[in-house]
Amino acid sequence: MTEFLEEAEALQTNIEGMKHLSDSLSTFNESFASWLYVMNMNALTTDWIQAPIPESFELAKKRAEESAVAAAEALKKAREEEEKARQARHLADQTAFTEMTDTTYLGNLTTATGTTAGTTTSGKSGALPKKKPGAKPKLSAKERKERSMEIERVVSCLPLEFRGSDPSLRRNMETVIEGLMDAPGNTVKLPDLIKPPDLNQARVNKCLIALVNRKVVKKDNSSGTVLYAWVGIP
Repeated sequence: MTEFLEEAEALQTNIEGMKHLSDSLSTFNESFASWLYVMNMNALTTDWIQAPIPESFELAKKRAEESAVAAAEALKKAREEEEKARQARHLADQTAFTEMTDTTYLGNLTTATGTTAGTTTSGKSGALPKKKPGAKPKLSAKERKERSMEIERVVSCLPLEFRGSDPSLRRNMETVIEGLMDAPGNTVKLPDLIKPPDLNQARVNKCLIALVNRKVVKKDNSSGTVLYAWVGIP
């Protein structure tokens, strides 16, 4: 009987707790419903200035189309510039090849002419001594020092790859500059500067392009043959 009374009291306590929970939920529901009602009324009575309107969607569509057109034009311009650069490289390679072909032909023609002339006059006076072409002029210590300073000034104005980033390319650049300085009238053709295997045609062409862009060397093809004249840094 005692256990039954205790269970009955526990049931009574639980029922009262459930009733208290129901009262709390009712109070919360009333308060929450009031808050929702106030928010709804506020939304109906407040002007949202930044809210999108039909014109906003039209403007966004127009801006997207303009962006697409600008991107297409930029891509087209980049492709045109790449094509121009490719054509310029092709023209430079073709010019260098033409110069080398002309030089080889003239050299062969000169050799053949000299051989014929030597054969004709060998019975009379014998072979004449030939002067070695392309000999570098002897420089004094002061002149060598001044030339080294001038070359250093020129190299310091060139892109990073010529200033020491690539040691072999720097040596090639110094050799090309010395060849221009030693040439008669400080004017040479591209094949005159080629010294294989280190200083090949591609390296010479690259060095000359850098010097021409820096306006240290002037390129002239008015005579039909491309000549490079040393100008120096003003």
